Amino acid sequence: MTTSDNNSLQWLGLLKWSLAYSDGTRPSGEVDPMSKEDVEFLEKVMKEGIIDEGERMKSILKDLTDSLEMMLGASALHEEKRKELDEDDMLELLQELRDIVEQIDYARAFMAMGGIPFLLGCATYNASGSNDADKTVPKSIRKCALGVISTMSQNNPPVQLNLLENAHIPKLIQLFLDYTPGNDCGNDGDDYIREKAVQALSASIRSHSIAEHAFCQNELGKVMLQLGLGMQQKTQKPSAQLRKRSLFLLRALLTSDDATAERYTLFKDVISFICTHEIDEKWEDDPEIREMSLAMLSQLLRNGGPSQSEAQKVILQQKDRIASIGMSRIQAIRNLKEGSDEKEYATLELEEWESLMVAVAETGK
Repeated sequence: MTTSDNNSLQWLGLLKWSLAYSDGTRPSGEVDPMSKEDVEFLEKVMKEGIIDEGERMKSILKDLTDSLEMMLGASALHEEKRKELDEDDMLELLQELRDIVEQIDYARAFMAMGGIPFLLGCATYNASGSNDADKTVPKSIRKCALGVISTMSQNNPPVQLNLLENAHIPKLIQLFLDYTPGNDCGNDGDDYIREKAVQALSASIRSHSIAEHAFCQNELGKVMLQLGLGMQQKTQKPSAQLRKRSLFLLRALLTSDDATAERYTLFKDVISFICTHEIDEKWEDDPEIREMSLAMLSQLLRNGGPSQSEAQKVILQQKDRIASIGMSRIQAIRNLKEGSDEKEYATLELEEWESLMVAVAETGK
């Protein structure tokens, strides 16, 4: 194994060290032990009755680390042979871990064990195929690791900050790009991995001012959202679930309390695309995405503040197009057979259209 390979597998070695020294003692190597605060936090949660879950997390991570080391050829030849789990067994352990870290305290305990670099390594290691193609993490493991990241980081600022410190934003954006159709690394396009990458980014940056700003400052972040929405897809559109995830993240960024005029300017072409495509049934065949798009535009028009005037300008530039699409769609929904499932299903879209038309008229005065 090359020096480059060894360096790229540090996420496995660091987790092994953290598990071995989670009591706060210091090994003889060069890696620093956990901070005093992390040790105190682990001791606190153990005393509060989660010792079984804490020990179970350590056991899960040890088994996963050993198995991944065997799979990726990272084990030294002189080490005694250890139990190697198959892919299905590893998935079961990751799913169990995800269930555990749904609780905020468990998520923080997992973070204190050094679990964040491990999860990022599981999700992104050798995704571009730059190293030995046979020594890579299976896609199913990547997807499950991304799911754990999403679960533990949602509304959990300490975990979100730790992810930032581990440079998760560029890593997950690159993972998205590595599985985009037509990528440069030879991977088959995989919308499910891309959806999971967007979900993990969304959960880890929403409502965290620094993380939101860091994402918007990354020029590939905008590209990711454009690709996820289908703006740059000349052939088949991304899956509906990927489009929803991308739109959900876009809306969170644009309606955030920390959104600035610069952010609206950055995404003005994306906002314009929403006005001309994502609300149009002829382009967007998923009614939920149309409803989400209509609700976002209404919210941007109704929310006051100098910074949001930039977003409002972009929307009002498309008011004639919005009016044309809206009048046609409103009439079509009203003409549906009364009492039919189709009309009942379209009720929310009709309400969102009526709300947007009023917002356009009021803002455009």
